[in-house]
Amino acid sequence: MAARAKHNQVRIVGGAWRSRRVRFTPRAGLRPTPDRVRETLFNWLGQDLAGRECLDLFAGSGALGFEAASRGARRVVMVERDVASFQALQANRAALGADQVELAREGALEFLAADDRQYDVVFLDPPFATDYWSRLWTLLLPRLKGEALVYCESRDGALLAPGWAAWKQARAGQVTYQLLKRELA
Repeated sequence: MAARAKHNQVRIVGGAWRSRRVRFTPRAGLRPTPDRVRETLFNWLGQDLAGRECLDLFAGSGALGFEAASRGARRVVMVERDVASFQALQANRAALGADQVELAREGALEFLAADDRQYDVVFLDPPFATDYWSRLWTLLLPRLKGEALVYCESRDGALLAPGWAAWKQARAGQVTYQLLKRELA
């Protein structure tokens, strides 16, 4: 039983909560971002996210959002529609004392349609079996600050919006992960 429990958690790799564990409920299609991928991502972003506003749009396990909060993000909004995953996010927020983390239990597209805030960093890791990309960009673009960066995980690379490019990119197993930014005019 202890071995199984170990598989239902991820380790925060940096920041104030380094080495703390985030527990999650296993769900079909839930793929927590592995430690080494998060290390690479936060090397790309810079280790300190102090003052940044972050959006973890398909929060799942919360690995990306809690990592951002651990590294000083001023606010991290985590959006998750699955009830069990959302309850795990609530428990982890309480266990970490993560007051800068705001949780929203709703679908990503519905959240974006209703939200009027803007973000510096957005984490996008939608379920692979869905076609969110074209609908996401339409709703997401008004939510991005001028110098915003967007992190994406997908099977074959994100479908990019016009004016956006993969600034950094790598592959881990069957997952392509990219850090996107606006192209210079």
